[in-house]
Order: sequence, then structure tokens, then C-alpha cells
Amino acid sequence: MMGVKMEKFKVSVVVPAYNEEGNLTRLVQTLLPILSVYNDYEIILINDGSSDKTIEVMKQLHHDNSRVHYISLSRNFGHQYALKAGLDAAIGDCVISMDADLQHPPRLIPALIDGWQKGYDIVYTTRQDKGTESFFKRFSSEFFYKFFRVLTGLKIPAGAADFRLLDKKVVQTLKNMPEKALFLRGLIYWMGFKQFAISYQVEPRFSGRSSYSLKKMLGLAIAGATSFSIKPLRLAIYLGFIVALLGCLSTAYVLYMKLFAGSVITGWSSLMCVLLILGGSQLFVMGIIGEYIGRIFVEMKNRPNYIIDETSLEQK
Repeated sequence: MMGVKMEKFKVSVVVPAYNEEGNLTRLVQTLLPILSVYNDYEIILINDGSSDKTIEVMKQLHHDNSRVHYISLSRNFGHQYALKAGLDAAIGDCVISMDADLQHPPRLIPALIDGWQKGYDIVYTTRQDKGTESFFKRFSSEFFYKFFRVLTGLKIPAGAADFRLLDKKVVQTLKNMPEKALFLRGLIYWMGFKQFAISYQVEPRFSGRSSYSLKKMLGLAIAGATSFSIKPLRLAIYLGFIVALLGCLSTAYVLYMKLFAGSVITGWSSLMCVLLILGGSQLFVMGIIGEYIGRIFVEMKNRPNYIIDETSLEQK
């Protein structure tokens, strides 16, 4: 039976933000009355190299309320790294991460904390769409999670979001992991611990447009696939074997036609098709191998995941 958590505790809320000047004030105004019922809390806003007035808004929010802190990174490092910066800085007994655009409903925070108090170390959320997301985004998300489960064997739920609560021991475990290629959704699920899921309906963005482009989504998908599995390398081997087998069969057919049927196969079309298939397959396999070599290269340099430019928190 799981133990019940402490009655007096500190809640940390971590919010990465990129060009979210129109959302942050509304988000904090929504969070404060929800968090005020707890013994102690902090809100940590992370500016991920925004080009608008996000950092100015953060500084004003900190000036208005000393429990609202900010971290400003030296450039845009990406959502996962900005989120990691907030987790590294949080000192709460439980840490809640969420986006700044209000699509992660703050009203769900008491339910997350309630699940944690019942003994769960990780209380994560799964996104339920009610028409606010495009067809492409819904389709690509479903495809990715199915593909990810096949590649890695991790049964990460479809629609898993970065809106979650982590116990401080889980956060400490994450802090001790030196990985450079971050896919926190997979990493947190891979760690184990006692986990519980809560579903929520996606809310419309309060202001602005999403900065999560197709390029960023593909980058996150590649990072997730290559960080947790070597199956793409094995698939490359199978692909190479199939192409080589087809080449052998094609060669055998040509020799048979020349030696026994007395005819010579002519035509550039068939030759070009073979060359294109072979060349494309080789480039595809080289790309997969290059991706893994690139991961090794990045890990070996041992550079920090992010660089802090300025912050309202006391730096260690």
C-alpha cells in the first residue's frame, strides 16, 4: 500500500516560455489563487531566448510577487532544455511542469497534487483533443507514439504531455542524469516509480500562436527514437539486406536472360530505378548511422544543456 505524503509541503511550478509575452500575466494570475491554498509554493518562469518582451513581463511579475521567479537563458535552447533548467532550479517537495499558453489547464493542479499525496511519485497527464488541434497534429502525434512504442518497447501513453507532477526524488534523479539529447516524456516514463495518469481536454491558446513548428516536432521525434533504442540501426541492416537481395535477384535474372534466353535487357529506365533505389537506401542507412554518431559526438563534448543569462533565483 502506498504511503500518504506530508501535509505541509512546497509546490514548485515550472513554466518554460518562448515568445509568450501575451500569456504569462494571465497564467500567473490564474495560478496564484490555486497555489495560495498550499503551505508554500514558487513559480519559476523560464525565458527560452524569446525575441519579444517575455523577459520584461517575467521581471514585472517577479517585482509584483516575490514567489514568482524567472530564469533567462542566453539563447533559444529548445523546450526540453528550458524545462530541464526549471526542474534543476526547483526546490519544491513536488514539481509541476506546464506550458505558458494556458492549454494546460491550471485548474487541474489540485488533482495532480491529490494524486501525489496518495503516494504516486509521478502524476502525468494525457491530452484529449476536442477540436482545438489540427488534423495533421493529431495524426502525427498518434503515429509518433505508436512508432515510439514499437522502437523502444516503452508503453508511453498516446497524448502524454509535459504537464505533470514529479516528486522531489524523481526530480533529483533527473538532475543526476547527464544526457544531452533530452526527450523528457520518454525519460520520465523509462525511470519507473509509481505513476498515475489524469486526462484533460486541450484548451485554446489564450494569446499568440504556437512556436512548435513541424521542424521542431520532427527534431523531438528523432531525439526520442534515437535516445531510447538502437532498433533504427537494426532496421537499416534489414533494409540493406533486402536491397542487396533484390540486387542479386535482378543480376541473376539478367544473366539468365542472356545465357539461356538469348536476349539482352536494354533500357535506361530499369537501370536508373535500380540505381535510385540503391542510392536512396544507402543514404537512408548512412543518415541513421550519422544520427547516432552525432549523438555520441554531442555527449562526448559534455557541454551544458543550457546557459543561464540572468535569474531572480540564488545561483549555487
